[in-house]
Amino acid sequence: HRPTSPDLGHFPRERWLSAVRHVLTTVPSDALDYGDPGGVPELREELAGYLRRVRAADVRPENLVIVGGVAQGLSLVLQVLAGQRPLRLAVEDPASHRQLPLLRRAGAQLVPVPVDEQGLDVRGLSGDAVLVTPAHQFPTGVVLSPERRAALVEWAHAGHRVVLEDDYDAEFRYDRDPVGCLQGLAPDRVVLSGSVSKSLAPGLRLGWVAAPPDLAEAVRRARGQLDLGSPVVEQYALAHFLRTGGYDRHLRRMRREYRRRRDALVTALAELLPAVRVGGIDAGLHVYLELPAGWDEQRTVRIATELGLSAEPVGPMREAEGPAAVVVGFARLPAHKAAEAVRGLKANMSGQNAD
Repeated sequence: HRPTSPDLGHFPRERWLSAVRHVLTTVPSDALDYGDPGGVPELREELAGYLRRVRAADVRPENLVIVGGVAQGLSLVLQVLAGQRPLRLAVEDPASHRQLPLLRRAGAQLVPVPVDEQGLDVRGLSGDAVLVTPAHQFPTGVVLSPERRAALVEWAHAGHRVVLEDDYDAEFRYDRDPVGCLQGLAPDRVVLSGSVSKSLAPGLRLGWVAAPPDLAEAVRRARGQLDLGSPVVEQYALAHFLRTGGYDRHLRRMRREYRRRRDALVTALAELLPAVRVGGIDAGLHVYLELPAGWDEQRTVRIATELGLSAEPVGPMREAEGPAAVVVGFARLPAHKAAEAVRGLKANMSGQNAD
């Protein structure tokens, strides 16, 4: 599994089953027919309220389109934008190597922009649009600073450009209050994408796009032309889950559990491998580890994987040169096993400046 995958053993099966039962016993038969490709109104209503309350988004139900996850949402938005004119899309460097082919396939010409300890370097921006993960950048885990957020909004307004905001890992913030989404600062320039892939399960394939009215309508039409929309039973179930507070309760429980696991891994790394620089720990389900001199990314990942850790090298995610680093997930690493795994990593990497 990926380092960013949640612990699916904690998927709220009973509560989700209860939500599905409620749907199947209450919705009229006509609700199971071909529906609005933008999503069932009940879910868009609940999501709009949730995003306003929790993410400080400026969104109304009619500006939301339900999609099959962030990947599909971004693809649809880019197809619409690239259909209007050639699209140069600025992307973070480093960035997910799984996402870049998807962006190119949607018609975007990619322009890498460096990421530092404050997030995307807005001074280096060029292009017609930009894709950012301001809440918790992947893979570095940095949070876009307030100064950079303001500069990014200014850049978008100055050139009538579009900001694609992937609200990645926003639900899991541990040491401080959540950062509001960029979309709330500039709803006329920012397209917000999110999903339940980390909060519930990737296999549900449920996500959303919040966009300015004209763009939202174009994305809705594009979704209808693609596959007629998302499964309706799951949409109604998520609406019920949100409305009854089940989603909030699940997130509170998982934040506590993931924080315990993160703390156990970070503590073990600090005690046993102090030369490894740990970053990106404020939020999310992974840590970003800069390796000591002489450590090889591929070997570190291979050994970590053999020890039961979920890890990926950062090198393939970079366009520009950068320090040797790996991403390690902690969502599926029980707290009591963290020290043992790090001890094994130290033993196998011995002689490579582990101390």
